[in-house]
Amino acid sequence: MQVYADNAATTKVSQTAIDALLPCLTDKYGNPSSIHGFGQAAAREMENAREIIAQCLNAEPREITFTSGGSEADNQALLSAAAAGEKKGKKHIISTAFEHHAILHTLDKLKKQGFRIELLPVYPEGIVHLEDVEKAIGDDTALVSIMYANNEIGTIQPIAEIGALCKERGVLFHTDAVQAAGHLSIDVKAQSIDMLSLSGHKFHAPKGSGVLYVRSGAVPLINVIEGGAQERGKRAGTENIPGIAAMAAALKESCDNMEINTAKVSAMRDRLIRGLEQIPESVLNGHRTNRLPGNVNFCFKGIEGESLLLMLDRAGIAASSGSACTSGSLDPSHVLLSIGLAHEVAHGSLRLSVSEYNTEEEIDHILATVPEVVGRLRSMSPVWESMQKGK
Repeated sequence: MQVYADNAATTKVSQTAIDALLPCLTDKYGNPSSIHGFGQAAAREMENAREIIAQCLNAEPREITFTSGGSEADNQALLSAAAAGEKKGKKHIISTAFEHHAILHTLDKLKKQGFRIELLPVYPEGIVHLEDVEKAIGDDTALVSIMYANNEIGTIQPIAEIGALCKERGVLFHTDAVQAAGHLSIDVKAQSIDMLSLSGHKFHAPKGSGVLYVRSGAVPLINVIEGGAQERGKRAGTENIPGIAAMAAALKESCDNMEINTAKVSAMRDRLIRGLEQIPESVLNGHRTNRLPGNVNFCFKGIEGESLLLMLDRAGIAASSGSACTSGSLDPSHVLLSIGLAHEVAHGSLRLSVSEYNTEEEIDHILATVPEVVGRLRSMSPVWESMQKGK
């Protein structure tokens, strides 16, 4: 049996997305900046997608800028907010210790430019405390950027409460919603979100298309990519019309079916948690219930995550030890270290992320295979042997 349980890394493209994509390859293939009929047909397809995505977020179409994905959207959001803040003498940015590297690396860049970066703790349960955000905000704070849901341990942050606090204090609020969009209900107005990033391939659209939402009047965008006047002059490059159309169709389908999908996927998640926690010396990472519907993240003491993944792959199970963006690193996950796990424990991590395409039979296969593989690896592990002897 082949089981794909790495949906946090990327997802299968849905038939709905494919059906929206194909006409843009065969008929509506013009450049949307061209004034002829072919170009204008492509432009109408793009603007229709902009309206659909805006409706899914309770935003306005003019507030949607198309990007190549979540990383570009994160970069543009942070750099724009920093530039706006600097003009007002505000050079303090608040974020968290377990953000995606698209955020953390951009913050490192801004730190070298003289910005003061404050990374809040996320505690063992992997959730930001509102009082920490409140204490951190000062007169010189330009931006608060806190992810909607963590990409590794799946914990969901108190976004509406943070948004309300930032609005009250007159501070811009950005959220990286790459893992949340299509899986959790988002209302940028009700949640007081000024900027939001998302990526289509996390909810069954093709790779290569994303969105940066910016509330009208919140902040002027600066260009990350220079060139033509596409996207109101704020994102150069001919728009990826097939990807944009597919992304809009996939997001609408995900939002329309969210209640049904959440019930199915969260039930599979809970089955996995109940089964895997029966393995001796296993640790569930993050909050037990306040997490993404499809996210399961465990550490198994005495083994290496890389070996676990290789053996699971041989058994037909595709999983991850953390973010796919850092899977080539030998260092333990910064997310797991941020919630207080020791290095030797964090090395034995396993992330399973399921979707509505998974089945109960596949969950059975995972639950039968993981304990067997963990046991086999421990039988060969000198670290596990030392642990058993109390060393």
